[in-house]
Amino acid sequence: MVLWDENAYTRTDQDGLPLSFERYKQREGERDVSRWSFMSKVDAQMYSVTGYWGDLHGQEPYPPLLRGLVNCSANIGNIFGQLSFGFLGDIFGRRFVYGNELIIGTVGLILVISLPNSIPTAKLKMIWVFCWRVLLGIGIGGDYPISASIVAERSHLKRRGQMLAWIFSNQGWGTLAGSVVTLIILACFAHSLNQDSKYGQLDAVWRLQMGLALIPALATLWPRLKMPEGKKYIESRELNVSRPPGSFSKTASCTSHNKPGKGSRELIVSDGREVQAEIDAARAEIETQGQRARLDVFFTYFSEWRHLKVLLGTMSCWFLLDVAFFGTNLNQSVILDEIGYSKGKNEYDKLKRNAIGNLIIAVAGYVPGYFFTIFFIEKLGRRWIQIQGFLICALMFAIVAGGYHHIGTAGKFICLAIAQFFFNFGPNSTTFIIPAEVFPTRVRGFAHGVSAAAGKLGAILSALLFNYLSSSHRIGLANVLWIFCACNLLGAGLTWRLVPETRWKDADVRDYEDWFENHVLQRRT
Repeated sequence: MVLWDENAYTRTDQDGLPLSFERYKQREGERDVSRWSFMSKVDAQMYSVTGYWGDLHGQEPYPPLLRGLVNCSANIGNIFGQLSFGFLGDIFGRRFVYGNELIIGTVGLILVISLPNSIPTAKLKMIWVFCWRVLLGIGIGGDYPISASIVAERSHLKRRGQMLAWIFSNQGWGTLAGSVVTLIILACFAHSLNQDSKYGQLDAVWRLQMGLALIPALATLWPRLKMPEGKKYIESRELNVSRPPGSFSKTASCTSHNKPGKGSRELIVSDGREVQAEIDAARAEIETQGQRARLDVFFTYFSEWRHLKVLLGTMSCWFLLDVAFFGTNLNQSVILDEIGYSKGKNEYDKLKRNAIGNLIIAVAGYVPGYFFTIFFIEKLGRRWIQIQGFLICALMFAIVAGGYHHIGTAGKFICLAIAQFFFNFGPNSTTFIIPAEVFPTRVRGFAHGVSAAAGKLGAILSALLFNYLSSSHRIGLANVLWIFCACNLLGAGLTWRLVPETRWKDADVRDYEDWFENHVLQRRT
């Protein structure tokens, strides 16, 4: 299928012949990249299917005291989805799980918007919404590691960061669409809400807001279910067997790029028929060994400190980001009200001004930040973008917190929009991208899922504590913003110390060389 064509590096080409890493990198000019999208036609098709549209849901009309629990319910589900689908994707393959996460999320969404009005109390309604938002979150969470892995394993090395940024930017489009949809739906109910004060009509508003997310979900389901397994994943499974497959003797000199005289690992290429026989034997051994060898891969790989250190870096940076990012976004309506923007003469006016405020922030900061990342990520690198994003967000939070009683509403609003811009031209994008690039294919799904799950723990913590701590009889909103500032500063420091640059680097090449040195060369000496 043209839709699922592959541009990532694999040790053999389409004809089964050895392909060196240097030759692969020289083929960049052969790709058909369109001027308007920075993508090849294949990239554009993959973007339309794997794009994450999870933020087209607006705000649920629950009282403030219940909002924290409703908000964090989807994030709780995210953790289960990220860990389980990432793990299953590494063990059984991307094709085995892809599309199933979308089915789970779709079922969860349908059940949420099917909340029966016959349920007698708000508490029981809350239990219904909480349970099915957890199911919705499992589906959305499963999309993180699987879509990231698929895109990373099929995109060309020099466009991989851009493609991952394009995929993740759909989160911004979902947020923007959610704001626009909210305004349109409110306009449709303007007479009932604004003039007749029939606030019971809000029940229809939130169901329509969330239900429209079913459109992109259902549109991409079939292509996901029909996706073939990627060649890069199939190759990675050869490294999980206990004996070295014959393909290693064929391709070691192709992937190694050490300079002569400095530990070069040049080997004689075997006869093609002999190599193919050894490859077939290796693949047969994978099946006879069952799942045990693959189950041990994650723990074996991260038993080395150099690998574990990177995983701790991606986990901690994502955790610190989501404390501030989701603390701001899940409670953006609260923040807009606190700074005086969403005040109105009645409930309809407040909802409308809140939707307009969310739309302005999305247009001015949220969405442009993604496009700056897309444009600059292959020029500046991931690490630099992540550090500068953390630092500028910390500065914006410090300005608002330090001058909370002196800065006007417009000034606070501008600082909030700038922070949203540098969240997305910064760590909100790169914490998704880096785990998809820095880990090799055989552990990529679970490692990305673990990193994302750590982020959701930060989101849950922020969702549960924000309303409690930001109230005037606790520490207040200004001091909560100081906490967000500290999280961003710490994230910048940990990025500097623990997270490597991944631009134009293929983790599978290095993983293969390490495996070859440990399992093949040692047997020949």
